Amino acid sequence: MAKEKRANDGELTKEEMLPLDEEAQAALLDENEALKADCEAAQEKLAQAQTELQEEKERYLRLMAEYDNFKRRTAREKQQAYTDAKADALTALLPIIDNLERAVQSGADGAGLRDGVQMTLTQAAEVLKSCGFEEIEALHKPFDPQLHNAVLHVEDESLGEQEICDVLQKGYKIGEKVVRHSMVKVAN
Repeated sequence: MAKEKRANDGELTKEEMLPLDEEAQAALLDENEALKADCEAAQEKLAQAQTELQEEKERYLRLMAEYDNFKRRTAREKQQAYTDAKADALTALLPIIDNLERAVQSGADGAGLRDGVQMTLTQAAEVLKSCGFEEIEALHKPFDPQLHNAVLHVEDESLGEQEICDVLQKGYKIGEKVVRHSMVKVAN
């Protein structure tokens, strides 16, 4: 029965200790005290680790909340920048539309109408240039599929191989990004 108790709680009973001499009993008691101290130290470390884990978990949750707020704020700012850019571009085009409406309402003759349309085209080119658009030069240049869209082909010995002989519709780019390819007629 004593052995069952020892197996159950790990401590020696008085009956088991009696046959031991005093030195052995003292050594066992010291070992028992050392084990208790080690156990208490391990429990303290566990409690400290649990506290640190809880602090890290709270820090992680705060960080995730900050990240979610950052994502929402960035998306909102991006949408606002897009809306502002569209508004700026359309605002720059409004004077051109106003001039075209005035030309239609004026009922001017052929020469006056032509001059008005030419001035409006000049104004439109300036607005596009101020917005960063630049025309893709194509006439008498070598055909480049990255910049040009060939819709017609003609044989002409006076022109070089793959030379653009006519521009049917101008192309535009902003920096290196092609906004619209030039529609061209290519020779040979």
